[in-house]
Amino acid sequence: MSDRWDGPGGQATRDHTGHVPGQRQGETGGPPRSGGRAAAREAARSHGGGRARRRARPVRRGRRVLRIAGICLALLVLGTAGVGWWFYQHLNGNINSVALDGKGGSEKADAFGRTPINILVMGSDGRTSKADCKLGGGCSQTGVQSGNGNADVQMVVHISADRSNATVMSIPRDTMVDVPACKDSESGQSTPGYYGQINSALRYGPACQVATIHQLTGIPIDHFVKLDFSGVVKMSDAVGGVSVCVDNNVYDTYSHLKLSRGDHTLKGEAALEFVRSRHGFGDGSDLGRTVSQHIFLSAMIRKFKSAGTLTDPTAVYDLADAATKALTVDDGLGSVKKLIGLAADVNKVPTKRMTFTTMQTAADPGDANRVVVGPGAKALFSSIADDQALSGSGKKSSGSPATAAAKAVPASRIAVTVENGTEITGRASAVANALTGQGFSSATTTANAPSPAATTTLTYGTGQKGEAQTAAKALGLPASHLKAGTGTGLTLVIGGDWASGTTFPGGASSPAPADTKAAVSNAHAQTADEAKKCAQVSPYRTVSLNGVPMTPEQAYAAASDKKDSDE
Repeated sequence: MSDRWDGPGGQATRDHTGHVPGQRQGETGGPPRSGGRAAAREAARSHGGGRARRRARPVRRGRRVLRIAGICLALLVLGTAGVGWWFYQHLNGNINSVALDGKGGSEKADAFGRTPINILVMGSDGRTSKADCKLGGGCSQTGVQSGNGNADVQMVVHISADRSNATVMSIPRDTMVDVPACKDSESGQSTPGYYGQINSALRYGPACQVATIHQLTGIPIDHFVKLDFSGVVKMSDAVGGVSVCVDNNVYDTYSHLKLSRGDHTLKGEAALEFVRSRHGFGDGSDLGRTVSQHIFLSAMIRKFKSAGTLTDPTAVYDLADAATKALTVDDGLGSVKKLIGLAADVNKVPTKRMTFTTMQTAADPGDANRVVVGPGAKALFSSIADDQALSGSGKKSSGSPATAAAKAVPASRIAVTVENGTEITGRASAVANALTGQGFSSATTTANAPSPAATTTLTYGTGQKGEAQTAAKALGLPASHLKAGTGTGLTLVIGGDWASGTTFPGGASSPAPADTKAAVSNAHAQTADEAKKCAQVSPYRTVSLNGVPMTPEQAYAAASDKKDSDE
């Protein structure tokens, strides 16, 4: 630190003892210097206090140094805290949040008090800024538009109660559904409800889109996250690009995606072109697009989890800044702290336990260009709502409901012999009908018990504990009423403690676990750890160049003068 006496006049530099180099401590010979500190020292000596004053000076100087150092340290701490607080407030200020108002229902905690998380991720096609108009096009006549646009991307993201697994279910934008009565809290635009394309519900606010999907699937939706075109660009840039693979040359003349066969790292507009391309992949419809989007998201998740991404302060800042600027969320996620908590929950799930699916569909009888909910979709909905794992690998935590669900036997394969151990006529038939009504095998039978029973019991044969648990869950029968037997099959004896109703007194019946094989059948299931999976380029004439219909591969060859998207 420079002495405060030093300055442009060129005073002598002092050594670490506080003395002028070459002058011995205590030496008094030689003429005194005129003015400055030399004169002060001479004045002190003339009053008899020279030695004491010289010895006291280093103490005063030390105190001054400590005082200055303390002030600097305080300023440093305050400055650092100020920057941190500014950073936190800056990120919070970036977030746009909207109330969900309970439109998506609520989750139920498991036996351990843990709660699953279900989030609706929406990609809006709204051109509500100059940046989105430039990226999405279509604003030449309308200019910058207002409102929410359509939800052209809809993904239900389910994170299990024990955070051991996750399922992502895409719902094609062309699905026809009943949209409930809604009112947008921000714009005031409302609807009494109608039958229409599912992505149009977003016009009445994000909460309406949440309510529509909750009504369709029965899945409670806790939160939502909405991105626009520029949001995808910002996020892909913030992570340094996303690696994808295409199995053939592709040029989608509509989204402008142009890539050669093989691996590519996509940033900015190239990333947006990839996730928007519906004519380049699969059959050229939204079904093919959902699969390529899953490939993109899987790669992004692997990038998030890769070494260095979340430990580099600059990368973390860029990612947080981009994410908060790009997102509209519900109030439940409307702070940096809550978003960080959500990211931590997602980070707990291994990529091999993250399953991406697309809702099963069937052709709409009234419109060949639209689809309706297809076979298997209800099993997929139920597996998510019931917190069942769809990935078959990996171990789960002890006692997890998802573990039990994964091992449970589908109800359709379970037949129960129901015996009436009471004096009340028709008890066995009532319970048996309740079981078959929940999807249990039609081979379920009824009979009278050999003798009256005071307590209801469900006896199961060797290796049939899973079947018994499924039946017990459907009837609300506590585990204490299950008993291992020596024979085969399941026998339910209704005792005097169950005199009426089809739900055991004090128990809470619930639907039998969904058939997880049916849930993933025709759902294009894949896990996030599949790094070598390539997007399948459409073999059909799904694009047009200069008015001529052709395949995306043919369009790539014909547009040799156009640069590839990643160049």
